[in-house]
Amino acid sequence: MATPYLARLTTALAAAGALVLTASTGAHATAIGTTPVHTFEYSVGGVTMKVPTGCMFTHVIRGSGRKITYQNAGVDCAFVGALSSGFCNWRIDFTYADTDNRTYRTSRGRTHNECKADPMRNNSPQRLPRYGKACAHLLVNGVRRVSQCHNITR
Repeated sequence: MATPYLARLTTALAAAGALVLTASTGAHATAIGTTPVHTFEYSVGGVTMKVPTGCMFTHVIRGSGRKITYQNAGVDCAFVGALSSGFCNWRIDFTYADTDNRTYRTSRGRTHNECKADPMRNNSPQRLPRYGKACAHLLVNGVRRVSQCHNITR
């Protein structure tokens, strides 16, 4: 059985910054997208924290049509990014918007007060009422730092 870290690392490497859509039997689809986390600084208890380059935010969806059977998002860091203290006061939210880009549902994640180098969240299966897009957002100290979205189409 693979560890969660190994599974996430494999997913991030497979994505390699590209959106991949794969059709398999039963008209199921998988979408994997990765977006770089840009360097930023923030304050925790009067201490300035810096997230350097080298971190990627990956969002994975499995399902068919408007039915999402699996959804996960998380950060993986390499090189200089792996040496940082990580992300403190973080949460991951999932949002769903219609084709006019109006957000109609948000699954807000729990805020984690501890610092973590590889934050990750799974979301429960969803039955979407409309086509549009599904997004994952990483927030650190209440500020959205990176987002990754997938179009949900027929």
